[in-house]
Amino acid sequence: MKIIQYITIITPFLLVLSAIIILLFLPSKRRVSARVSVIATLFTFFLSLSMLGYYVVAGHSQVIYIGIHWGSIWLDPLSLIMWVFVSGISVLVHMYSVRYMVEEPNYTRFFALLDLMTAIILFMVSAADLVTLLVAWFFVGVVLYFLLGHDTNRPAAGRYAFWTQITYRAGDLPLWFAAFVLIKTYHSISLPVIFAQIRINPHLHTFWGLSIPELVGFLLAFAAFARSAQFLLHGWLPYTMDGPTPVSALMHAGIVNAGGFLFNRFAPVFEYAGGALHMAFIVGLVTAIIGSAMMLIQNDVKRSLGYSTMGQMGFMVMECGVGAFPLAIFHLIAHGFFKGSMFLGAGNVIGEARAHDGVPPDSIYTAIVERRPAKPSRLPWLAAAALTILVPAAVLSLSHFFVSSGLLYEQGVVILLFFGWVTGAQALFATHKMTHTNPWRLMGGILGSFVLIVIGYTLISHYFSSFLYPHDVSQKLYAAASINAFAFDTLVIFLAFLFVGGWALTFFADSSGWWDRVDKGGWRGAYLSMYALLSRELYVNDLYARLTQLLLVFSHRLNILLRWC
Repeated sequence: MKIIQYITIITPFLLVLSAIIILLFLPSKRRVSARVSVIATLFTFFLSLSMLGYYVVAGHSQVIYIGIHWGSIWLDPLSLIMWVFVSGISVLVHMYSVRYMVEEPNYTRFFALLDLMTAIILFMVSAADLVTLLVAWFFVGVVLYFLLGHDTNRPAAGRYAFWTQITYRAGDLPLWFAAFVLIKTYHSISLPVIFAQIRINPHLHTFWGLSIPELVGFLLAFAAFARSAQFLLHGWLPYTMDGPTPVSALMHAGIVNAGGFLFNRFAPVFEYAGGALHMAFIVGLVTAIIGSAMMLIQNDVKRSLGYSTMGQMGFMVMECGVGAFPLAIFHLIAHGFFKGSMFLGAGNVIGEARAHDGVPPDSIYTAIVERRPAKPSRLPWLAAAALTILVPAAVLSLSHFFVSSGLLYEQGVVILLFFGWVTGAQALFATHKMTHTNPWRLMGGILGSFVLIVIGYTLISHYFSSFLYPHDVSQKLYAAASINAFAFDTLVIFLAFLFVGGWALTFFADSSGWWDRVDKGGWRGAYLSMYALLSRELYVNDLYARLTQLLLVFSHRLNILLRWC
């Protein structure tokens, strides 16, 4: 047991020690400081992996106390999985930064900040008391500010780092208030103690006419919205791409996806906060749609990835809103590794695009066009419509039925299946619109890929859920996110008919040429208006810029006033 305690304490503090050594003893030794940082991060990753292996073998959670009153670490499945995930992403970012940042100023300070950021995130995701969580949550924003503004010669980087700082501080307020309410009500800062008291009698205490779990659930949801760039609080995320590329990748390791972690850490609270989950579902849905739409019109690679992240974070919050908390953790881990690798490879993509613009000479282009088949074929529209609508529904339903048939009776699972069906059907519909010499082969390849992805995703998410939460906890979360059965069934049926009707109309119009005969003047005007609105990012960032100016003016006047007091 003593060894486990020592390893637990060493794991996050190793990176703190590395940052101190680099800043104090290696400020001018660039190569040595980079090696120290990478080695410390590698050791942290292997220690985290060993702790996760120990939990799988031992099978019980425990709390390790570092300080007397606060500073405790909670070794539970959520903390250990996040430790491995965060340290793994950090290892990749550190190794990438060794050469990527070599020509940048303040090279050693950058690695010290990377180490410090990773250590703070590890403390945040494993905090067993509210004070440790609040301190780590706050300092994540502070260190991120310095990382984003690393290049002091670029005014834009400092300006957008300031946007991030202001959004984070605004999002901290509801989290601090939630902590105050919990401490005042349950007379403890220990998260396991608070959760145990909530489970005994969740509605014993009320505040402002709401039960304590309901009030705290709303406050925690608002804090998660700010940290995970939900709509109206998202303006900072796309513009942080002006910071160093390794920082953009590291942001997907417990920073921008910290909202999903916060929902899961306080899952015992959300078991009795159905209203907060309903709000999270709506906000996440709106964010996913708007983020995906704005991603499609960007002409900057990194900013497009930023809006893609916004859409994915919206879907992650929406998963929490339907009660699929473990799926949100699986989502943030998969998305973190995927999007982190895309950011780290963005420079190569930009370089290749500049070197090879992909526009061939006219003679070659003409030859390619002439070699194309004169009449590329498609599937018959009835066959394509049947495959598009029926196959995704059958694959999704059967995969979940064979894994766990009881899940099909949960409203949250039905909603996720519905979204999976819409996404799969849309992918098949886009495939149908592509012309090909062998359309059946093309459609068969897409269907095979879809089946493999769905089966793998279903199996992994099911066993991941079993590892994170006991079965009764998952059922309580799904129950808290549920609504009236009649209203739910009516909504699902209406949306299903709406999507099926839209696809059928589109298939018919595309196959019969009806759309080509329609006057597109009115539609074109609406399209251009929507494009203009999205290209200005719904004017949200104009609002951010104005608020920044007002804050700077206010701070300037306040400084003058205090100087004369």
